[in-house]
Amino acid sequence: MAYVIFVLSGVLALAAIYACAIGWLWFCQERLLFEPDPLAHNQSISNDPDVHESFIDVPGARLNAAQLKLPNPRGVVFFLHGNSGNLKKWFVDLDAFRELNFDVVMFDYRGFGKSSGQIASEQQLRADVRAVWAEYAPRYEGKRVVISGQSLGTGLAAGLSAELCAAGKAPDLTLMVSAYSSMQALADELYPWVPSAVLRYPLATLDYACRLTGKLMLIHGDKDELIGLHHSQALCKAAPHAQFLCVEGAGHSDLHQFPSFRKAVNAALVML
Repeated sequence: MAYVIFVLSGVLALAAIYACAIGWLWFCQERLLFEPDPLAHNQSISNDPDVHESFIDVPGARLNAAQLKLPNPRGVVFFLHGNSGNLKKWFVDLDAFRELNFDVVMFDYRGFGKSSGQIASEQQLRADVRAVWAEYAPRYEGKRVVISGQSLGTGLAAGLSAELCAAGKAPDLTLMVSAYSSMQALADELYPWVPSAVLRYPLATLDYACRLTGKLMLIHGDKDELIGLHHSQALCKAAPHAQFLCVEGAGHSDLHQFPSFRKAVNAALVML
């Protein structure tokens, strides 16, 4: 009898620990998904004279955006960055876009860089993306439009592009680098012990990719240690019109350093 009580006590203790862990994940999963790096407001994103900063007011926050603004650009690349750092880290390597005569627009999510507030839901995150794009979109009427994302930003880019397609304003190109088919699928791989209902950021990239009517390009490293290559392959299967580039030897964070990556992006923009 004592043994049975001992076993039951152990089971109950483990169940209590598991329940606490699941509860923490439900309420605090932003700490796992997002790794913001704040910036002082007096710190410039770039010292280049053709780079301009601005702030966009959204409900409960001000979002910091940076724009590479050329005299008469062919178009714009609206880029949604990954889950860490800030614009200081991401708004770099601009010479290639200058040579191709494309503006670049990027913004920091809530709590990143100089952006205020905190990310609280996927709906809020997507609303912020729409708000920033709505601020800049009128400036590029009649120009080429590229909606691009990397890592975390790919799900957001796919969502925005799908909304634009539905509104009859399909971007000329949707470019996704190191994409995931969904955050749910990725979480199932990394944390199989966590019930799917706990995830409040499903970020169903594949569902949006199926709705795209414009050009879609996917680039992924075959040595990606965080988001496996099979995620981009699944997206290509769901969107058979997609162009896919597998960069041999590239991981998750060094993809942009490979010549084949830069060559593919340059060629895609030239062809628009």
